Amino acid sequence: MTLARVSVKTLSMSNVVSIHPYFKVQEGKLDDFKGLLPRFISATATEDQCHWYDFTICGDIVHCREAYEGAEGLLAHIANVEGLIGEALGMSELLRVEVHGPEAELAKLKEPLAELNPDYFSFHSGVEPTATL
Repeated sequence: MTLARVSVKTLSMSNVVSIHPYFKVQEGKLDDFKGLLPRFISATATEDQCHWYDFTICGDIVHCREAYEGAEGLLAHIANVEGLIGEALGMSELLRVEVHGPEAELAKLKEPLAELNPDYFSFHSGVEPTATL
């Protein structure tokens, strides 16, 4: 397991955008794919607008749980790890992408993310955290 530290900050969900890509890794390539994950984490740990970033695995499906401060934070992240995404897609298939967030932030992402054909989930309601992360 690889963990990276991020700075302590107060989290307000009002502007948070999360993206949820699911990768189906090619047969025999899971260990190679797992080898990319520390590189993704190291690159992402430098991003000021990242709220959380981790990976979960179920069989040959790898899911990245990640969230950023607004559309700007998400787009900056994609630019930062673009080369790594290319490497990951060389050994996997992108099964599904979901993007969650406030409607105004999702609107800013529709054109730049059009090629991914994500499902957009507009924030409706929830509990606002009161603790500092």
